[in-house]
Amino acid sequence: MKYLLDTHVVLWFAEYSDKLSDNAYSAIMDSDSDCYVSVVSAWEVAIKLGIGKLELDGGLPEFFRIIDVNGFNMVPIKREHLLQINNLPDHHKDPFDRMLIATAIVEGMMLITIDDKMRNYGLPLLW
Repeated sequence: MKYLLDTHVVLWFAEYSDKLSDNAYSAIMDSDSDCYVSVVSAWEVAIKLGIGKLELDGGLPEFFRIIDVNGFNMVPIKREHLLQINNLPDHHKDPFDRMLIATAIVEGMMLITIDDKMRNYGLPLLW
């Protein structure tokens, strides 16, 4: 199964947070799972670090290290992802989340997220 990890999932997984659901943890740890992180998540982390809305020891390089050491794959932003955003109804205002939704749809991935608002798009979610 191919999973796209929401930004908070990557961070919670790295810190062994009890905020991460057992289902999400099991899916990420499953040897048959392919886990992906969108470059948009790195962009979100960079912005939130810059405005003081997020603290992460080691900053953005640490976020990339988390991705690398856990064997997560990075997904670039593609033209098809941007075109898909135009097809999305306006259920969610967060531009980072809208890009994650579009990426998951185009790439045929299940999105791992705690954000229930993303269910409005009809894509498969895991939590």
